[in-house]
This record gives sequence, C-alpha cells and structure tokens, in this order.
Amino acid sequence: MTEPRTPLPPFAALRAFHAAAVHGRFRDAAAALGITESAISHQVRRLEDFLRTALFDRSGNGVRLTAAGRQYLEQIDPAIRQIQAATEAMLRPAGRGVVRLTMPPSLAATWLIPKLGAFERAHPDVDLQLVTTTRVVDLRRDQVDLAIRHGKGTWPGLDAAFLLEEAATPVCAPGYLTFGVGDCPQEALYRARLIVNARFPDEWEEWARARGLEPPSLAGAVTMDAQEQALQVAEGGHGLAIGRRPMVDDRLARGVLIAPFGDADPTGAAYYLCRATDTPLTAAARRLERWLIELAAAT
Repeated sequence: MTEPRTPLPPFAALRAFHAAAVHGRFRDAAAALGITESAISHQVRRLEDFLRTALFDRSGNGVRLTAAGRQYLEQIDPAIRQIQAATEAMLRPAGRGVVRLTMPPSLAATWLIPKLGAFERAHPDVDLQLVTTTRVVDLRRDQVDLAIRHGKGTWPGLDAAFLLEEAATPVCAPGYLTFGVGDCPQEALYRARLIVNARFPDEWEEWARARGLEPPSLAGAVTMDAQEQALQVAEGGHGLAIGRRPMVDDRLARGVLIAPFGDADPTGAAYYLCRATDTPLTAAARRLERWLIELAAAT
C-alpha cells in the first residue's frame, strides 16, 4: 500500500490542540488530559510546525485561536468526538448507559457530589460523567446530555427547567463579629473585612442597596476567584463573605458559618437544568433528569 500524499499529523498534537481550543486555556486543557501545561504548549507548537501556520495568538496575557485555528477546529472537531464516542462505546460494559452532566464546580461540590451515592444506588447501571466548569459548554458540540446553569433561565437553543432559587446573605465564622454589630449590618460593613467573589464583583453593593444600606467601600477587601474559595476564607475567620444558597447551606447547617443578619434574600437568578432543544435524551439521561428534579424539589 502506498503512503498517502498528505501524512496525518501526530495524534498527540491533535489531541492537545483540540483540548486547548475547546477549553480556551492551556492550563484547563492540561488538567483535562492529565498532562502538564508545558506539554500542551509543546504539542500545539508541534502541530503548528506540521501545518506551517499559527493556530493560537499568544500576544497579551492569554491565548486565543487565530482564524486558521478556528477553521481547523471546526473541521477536525466532529472526527475527534466521533473517535471519543466510539472508544467509550467499546470500553463500556454491556447494558450500561453513560450520561454527561456539566455544572459549576461550587454547586457540584456543595450540593450534588455529597448526594451522588444515592443516585448510584438507585441507578447502578448508569455511569455519570460529571464535567465541572465555569465555562459555558456547547452541549451539542461537546456531546453533553444535560447542564445545570446559573442565570435567568433563557439560553438560545436550550430548554431550561427551574431547579433551585439562589438567595444571598452575608456569612462569617462564629465569633468573628466580636465588636457587637450582629444587629447593625451598616456598622459591620464599615468595620469588618469584606471578602469578594470575583465572579460577582458587585454583590456587596447589590446586597447593601437591597437592604437600604450604604454600599461599602471595598478598599482592603479580599478578592477570591470563586464562591467556594470565598467561603473557605470566611470559615477561617478572616472576614464577611456573601453566602449564596444552596452552596452555603451545608456550612450553615454544620455551624462552621453563621448568617449574622438573618435570612438570605433572592438574588433574581436561579439554577436551571438544561438540555439541547430538539435533541432527544437517552433513557439513562432521562433518569438522571428526573432524579435531579426530585432532588431539587426535596432541597
């Protein structure tokens, strides 16, 4: 058999490029593939050398696809995903169904993962693949069955079912407010160290205005990348954070955090269970869908 005129690129380089393009960052691609970030960079360079064109623009603080990179991704993506699906089918034990669910890491850690044992006992023939990310996943492109998203409930191309209302209130470690302002939130905003969730940088102003208070200065505030990190800092006794239900519920129940100013107020956002419009779910995905809705109703 004669060798094809156009040889195939190294598959490891293709896989690294695909992961980097899908995840948007070399670091996330490396975590997904279980290799180092430098290995991702090396393999992408190897593919660029093979194709004799730049696939990523590396100017500035991050990387982004070039026009050639976007075009190449669109062309190879279906083939890569077909290989993944075929491989999963070959490795899957007979009679078992696979369901892919994506959701925010903080909600997964505090609400879903502690309850996964109950799902596995009720549905032992379903393999749940959990994709935790703050990235908005394209369900069709990434071959994801269901997504739990945070927002107002409207996303193009998706059907969304209400799951959980989000509510927010300041929280801190027991004994943190030693200066006796438990009944005076305005004084606490002046005197306590505030912890800011970078995903919601205006949350302190929004909470204060909703309570008729003067928005606090964030000078000297501690800024964390996500809700879970902000709660960890508050639990350590280092300040006041905005606790968002249901993520903060477990800590409140265990008493490692308290809500010194009373009940949480609705933020206007919620968590919704989403599926691609006009794309039928598998039997296994429908079972997970029903279980999640029942779990949310019980919550």
